[in-house]
Amino acid sequence: MKENIIAGLDIGSFETRLVIGQRVETENGGKLQIIGAVSVPSEGVNKGIINSIEDTTASISAVLEKAERLLGTPIISAWVGINGPNLKCQSSRGVVAVSRSDSEINTEDVNRVIEAAQALAVPPNYEILHVIPSKFIVDSQEDIKNPVGMTGIRLEVVTLIIQNLTSQIKNLTKAIYHTGLNIDDLVFSPLAAASVVVSAKQKEIGTAVVNIGAATTSLAVFEEGELLHAAVLPIGSSHITSDIAIGLRCPINLAEKIKIRYGSAKAEQFNKKDEIDISDLVQEENLTDEITVISQRYVAEIIEARVEEIFEKIDSELKKIDRSGMLPAGVCLLGGGSRLADIVDVAKKKLRLPASLGANRTVATVVDKVNDLEYLTALGLASWGEQLSKGQAPRGGMSGLPLRKVFDKVRSIFSALKP
Repeated sequence: MKENIIAGLDIGSFETRLVIGQRVETENGGKLQIIGAVSVPSEGVNKGIINSIEDTTASISAVLEKAERLLGTPIISAWVGINGPNLKCQSSRGVVAVSRSDSEINTEDVNRVIEAAQALAVPPNYEILHVIPSKFIVDSQEDIKNPVGMTGIRLEVVTLIIQNLTSQIKNLTKAIYHTGLNIDDLVFSPLAAASVVVSAKQKEIGTAVVNIGAATTSLAVFEEGELLHAAVLPIGSSHITSDIAIGLRCPINLAEKIKIRYGSAKAEQFNKKDEIDISDLVQEENLTDEITVISQRYVAEIIEARVEEIFEKIDSELKKIDRSGMLPAGVCLLGGGSRLADIVDVAKKKLRLPASLGANRTVATVVDKVNDLEYLTALGLASWGEQLSKGQAPRGGMSGLPLRKVFDKVRSIFSALKP
């Protein structure tokens, strides 16, 4: 059973989640079936960045222990999501001459031209996460998806290079290796999530995946089947909670409960006389001097202002690539922050695009929890790993080779320290 286990680990600022799948053989070949999903509160992570390796290691150990108790078998390795506002996207081109005498392009030529595209000036403190081919050019023929088998003399590729801080990658891998867990690969989180929440057709005509987490909001834009742009914004649902706490002058835990139970991103549906009784929430927090009746419209106005700011920043990212209001398949929202009532309506209004909440479209599961908005990234990581383990490159990305060297080096250090 151990050999068939594929796990996706999503280390967020609020919670660390692990989704465990098992490769099951069928008449049509193998498929992934989800058999477990667990989560624990995160420690040592802020805005997608590790600020305490010891605390992060404790959170990962706790989620692994919980999963192993559930399954009765140890988790040996996992596909790990990586996020953070220091992420960079850069376009690059590579050109090679076709090697065969009969001018037929083979897989080796494709690999060489992608390696040539990686020969760009990467800042000394950054590493390549993904090299994503968007199109190939054979001689003067453009917009080729797969040139293998075609005839030509000159092969060119246009790629999108995703980079992240070396220190962030090393700190994350250190925290994971301290637990004894191996890393199958690091994957940009929304890229993995997109593999289960949007279809190939949506990626073809143009769509965006927006993951609203606790401290960050990440974006992945697809067009013509490939990743067009990616970004991470240092703002999330915890900022909404903080605004409510300041606006109502109440403790942060009470503000979080008010947001979840009574919050709405659309203030216009309430009038000034609409009030909500929060005495039961005040009692749950063992508070005595707090207000017990608040204006629902006032709370919604606080939430709406921050949600609009999030979508304005997303629209600014779309403007950078001339796709503001121009993605026919619209926007797919996921992450815990997307649970807010009426957030889809605000997304439609501010982005001028169709919008909907994300849902698992591809992976079979008997675990209902895994279909929750919060678990879709971890589910996507497991699905990403399963596709690569079958020898298929997930649509929209491949792993960066230099990155493998970084965490292989970290792994060798920890292996040497083991008795």
